[in-house]
Amino acid sequence: DIFFSIPYILAAVVIMSVLSQYANVWVISLAIGIFAWPATARVLRAEILRVKNSDYVMAATALGVSKFRVLLRHVLPNSIAPVIVITTISLASAIVAEATLSFLGVGLPSSTMSWGNDISAAQTDLRTAPQVLILPSIALSITVLSFIMLGEVIRDALDPSILHQIGDLLDQARLVDLVRNFRDDDALALGAFIRL
Repeated sequence: DIFFSIPYILAAVVIMSVLSQYANVWVISLAIGIFAWPATARVLRAEILRVKNSDYVMAATALGVSKFRVLLRHVLPNSIAPVIVITTISLASAIVAEATLSFLGVGLPSSTMSWGNDISAAQTDLRTAPQVLILPSIALSITVLSFIMLGEVIRDALDPSILHQIGDLLDQARLVDLVRNFRDDDALALGAFIRL
């Protein structure tokens, strides 16, 4: 809760101001990461608490399965999908935070490639060459959107409930295919079988 009360952009500005002589990618990643992790940790904790009380976890515990195996086989696979989504969103947020810090002049040095540095340098040429400002801004937006969409795709691929829904849809498709290929001879044989 203490980490949630501190805005991580403001904390990163303070850390980068203090460590400005050591400004590089690792220092800015550390400055952003120190205060950005609580959201992911809270989602993981909530998901583990939700899954821990599920019937299949209680059944495995009642059968005498070790706590480590229950955690590895049942709890983590069923609670990891939302964590992956929040992690990819946090990664996109960290990219924006780095660009913001570099734009404000407290992030990466101006000699280092950064969208924030590019956008900051393009402010002077806004009237004569607006594309110099617009293109890095579009690239930053597309990158952030891509990470968010990647998180959604990974969640869909890993979520067990969605996999069960896909399996049900495949079973329905097989049933429809079976009905379509059902011949009259099969209908007579099935009718004779039902009468028995």
